[in-house]
Amino acid sequence: MFAPDVDLVVAFRVGSASKTTTRREEGRKAEKQYTRLLETLQYAGLKAVGRRGEGLGQILVFITCPEEVLKELGCSRESLLLTVFLYRRSDFLSGLPVTPVTASTASTLSLSPADRIRLVHAYISSTPTDGGLGISTDNPEWDLVESISPLQNRAFNEQWIKVRKLKNIASLDLNHVREQFGDAIAYYFAFLSSYTYWLVVPAALGFLAHFTAGGAYNPFYSVAVAVWSICFVEWWRVHERILGLRFGTRGAFKVERRRAQYVPNMPWYTRELRILATLPIIALFGFVLVSILTAIFVFEAFITHLYEGPGKSVVGFSPTILFVLLVPRFLAMYQALAVALTKWENHKHKSTYAASLTLKTFALGALVAYSGLALSAFVYVPFGEGVMKFVQQRWLKRVELKSLVGEDTSGGVGVWNMDAGSVRKKLNPGRLRDQMFAFTVTNQVVGTFLEIGLPFVLRAVESFRAKQNSSANHHDKKSRSGSNSPNGSPDGLKKKVVFEDEKERGGMEERVFLERVRAEEKLPEYDLFTDYNEMVVQFGYVALWSTIWPLAGVMALINNIFELRSDAFKITVHHRRPVPVRTDTIGPWLDALTFLTWLSALTNSALVYLFSPSLTNTANVVSHVAVRAAQFVGLGEIVGALVNATLLTQEGVATAVGEASEKASEHLVSAAGGMINESLNPNTFNSTSAENLASAGAASWGLDGSSSQTYGATKDLLVKAVLVALVGSHAYFIMKALVRHVVEKICWAGSGEVAEWERQEKEKRENGLIEMGIPDIVKVRGKEDGKKPADAEEDAVKMFWEHDEGVDEIQRVVKEA
Repeated sequence: MFAPDVDLVVAFRVGSASKTTTRREEGRKAEKQYTRLLETLQYAGLKAVGRRGEGLGQILVFITCPEEVLKELGCSRESLLLTVFLYRRSDFLSGLPVTPVTASTASTLSLSPADRIRLVHAYISSTPTDGGLGISTDNPEWDLVESISPLQNRAFNEQWIKVRKLKNIASLDLNHVREQFGDAIAYYFAFLSSYTYWLVVPAALGFLAHFTAGGAYNPFYSVAVAVWSICFVEWWRVHERILGLRFGTRGAFKVERRRAQYVPNMPWYTRELRILATLPIIALFGFVLVSILTAIFVFEAFITHLYEGPGKSVVGFSPTILFVLLVPRFLAMYQALAVALTKWENHKHKSTYAASLTLKTFALGALVAYSGLALSAFVYVPFGEGVMKFVQQRWLKRVELKSLVGEDTSGGVGVWNMDAGSVRKKLNPGRLRDQMFAFTVTNQVVGTFLEIGLPFVLRAVESFRAKQNSSANHHDKKSRSGSNSPNGSPDGLKKKVVFEDEKERGGMEERVFLERVRAEEKLPEYDLFTDYNEMVVQFGYVALWSTIWPLAGVMALINNIFELRSDAFKITVHHRRPVPVRTDTIGPWLDALTFLTWLSALTNSALVYLFSPSLTNTANVVSHVAVRAAQFVGLGEIVGALVNATLLTQEGVATAVGEASEKASEHLVSAAGGMINESLNPNTFNSTSAENLASAGAASWGLDGSSSQTYGATKDLLVKAVLVALVGSHAYFIMKALVRHVVEKICWAGSGEVAEWERQEKEKRENGLIEMGIPDIVKVRGKEDGKKPADAEEDAVKMFWEHDEGVDEIQRVVKEA
């Protein structure tokens, strides 16, 4: 089979004509840059040759490093062998755990496919200051270079994604993945695999809580999930360091090459000030995004509960349409700004640039992911009924009065529901559970289809359209060339034109190879951010919100078992092969996970306090515990004052342990889908249950704004929930410190693998000292004169060490006293 050894493929695109340039000028520029590209690569000792790409104006430049160049030691500085030698020696001198490179071992360097691709790519794309050629898509001097990517190893890919038995579906060989795709991809699959195994704990706890322990808002399950999230993140913090030892990449940032767009000689404080200057901009966009999401949320609530006009079933989709039209476009605008701001920050290395951009992007993505649940839990459930009644009594009645006196009411009040008693029936106590089901089941199924199935559909459509266009072009050529055919056959010249233009010198085998390469180059570039973002957001759903629906952990576990294979399939089939990247961490995603564990302590404590049926009649007890816990962390006086303040209504009358608080608590529990009695099971709640709820003890409760007592009691519970969350935050930091200490002792200090690595590093340094001759210097130290000390001098020294005056001095002091 025709398969030349190709290390990298450079996609070169001839620029199209614009308002300021003609096609001829673009052609001259492209020819000049393409010639310079080939000369630069060939002068560096690489083989480079160009072939036609997929479309008109695209050229694929195939690059390979000859084996004879790798074996030669006495070649010029521009050769790749010297580059490999310098890079490996730089790794050793920078403290990375690799074997020292010497002249005797350089010829036997063993490179994995990923190492070879990474070194060749680094040599081509690194700046001249770092010893590279400076050819990259970020360099303005090479603006016609579209991409630089390796080709897929189809033999490995077929073996990797092939699953014969169900028990092997979660199996993973990180060494093989790392040899083919590099450290960054191996770290992702190591994280995904470890996270999947750790999900067994919340899945088992959630299964038990859902079917045996009362379902949602179980205090014990919530505490266990919060502790689980801390343990996992702290364990991974140590485990990724151990992976760095296994991969030999610990401290890889020390040898990272600079970005092509990096501006040197910028003072460090200037860059730090630029980073600080971006924070208000990010905060502003976050505020606008939350405002948009809140407006859509409120609009959806009004449409669902109050609108009774024509086309109600169609109008009900208007909030979803608004979300689809506004939010993605707003995020796209923000993403473009985030990229510009990150470039403006002038990061020296790609790792810090990627970390900064990742945090900016994830911040707003998390707001979109979690804002719906937060608004439902802390706005819809506590205030939904009251807000609806307030609108009915204050705004819609005013509109109704205007209509009675003949004023224009812009559509009238007939399209709105004016029955205040029907509001509670329309409130959905299962809203939070339905949202969790949508996020953890429906969204994951849809996401898997978009990643795996949709690319096949799009390629099929594109292939069909290409065939249609090809048929149309073929018909046009036949109509133009038919009358000029020497033998009167319209097909004669057509066959000659097609096959002469598209015929490859290597014959059919080369043509098949080039078609495969062209198909690969049409695929999008693989973005590791998307997969990390999916897993971290899912971790947030389990850690922050699974107390609403404990089966979320089970759904996440099932999804991730198949995600291990679907992600492998996506990388090997639907994307170009990623360029291997050396790293020793998952980067900013560890910070995101840590932040989510802190939020988990807040949300779980607040949700359980507000909505747990077991805590319905113990508000005063929890408040007492909150004050005691705050006293333990030094905030007793402040929290006690706040609790006492919330025990007063607007008229200043104490109502904390009265009937109002009990009814408010029952209202929140029932509105959130909790069980205040056996007939109100959230797992079986329906419209009939809602009607029954209207006659229950909590049904008389309503935040209609007419009573300061009802308003004050619910406000008390919410303020106390904030205080409980504050206590949970302090408990988080205590638990985090304890878990981190234990994990460090067990998984790092007590690890035999780490001890062996430290022993090897010590041995390498000792051997290095021996090669430097330092032990010989130690041996001759004190013999600079080349003579032995005199015997009398030896005796004096010996007597000095044998004679002790301490006891005599003590006895003398006692005698004189």
